[in-house]
Amino acid sequence: MNPPAFIPPVVKSSGGHSTSQPVNASGQAMPPPQSEILRITFFAGMAEAVGRRHLDMQWAGGSVEQLRAMLAAECPAIGPLLARSAVALAGIYASDKTAVPAGSDVAIIPPVSGG
Repeated sequence: MNPPAFIPPVVKSSGGHSTSQPVNASGQAMPPPQSEILRITFFAGMAEAVGRRHLDMQWAGGSVEQLRAMLAAECPAIGPLLARSAVALAGIYASDKTAVPAGSDVAIIPPVSGG
């Protein structure tokens, strides 16, 4: 015999209409997931351009590409440098298509030269 399929509970909203929404153990509707803080660390010339070494921002999740776009919108002065910078998640370099989960530690590493 197969186990029954999961059917999301139906909750009556304050307006009287039904919604499919997760509920807690008491049967009360749970709020939708909230964004979390994303901790971004800037290095070298990027930190100078931003004016600080760390930035905490609300993030509900997305890709490195989406994070770059959001940062460029927040700090337009870093846009050109941001496009050429490496991004690391938890110490591992990431491509633009890599998912950045909410709550991640992100490092933005601008290109460097040396001799």
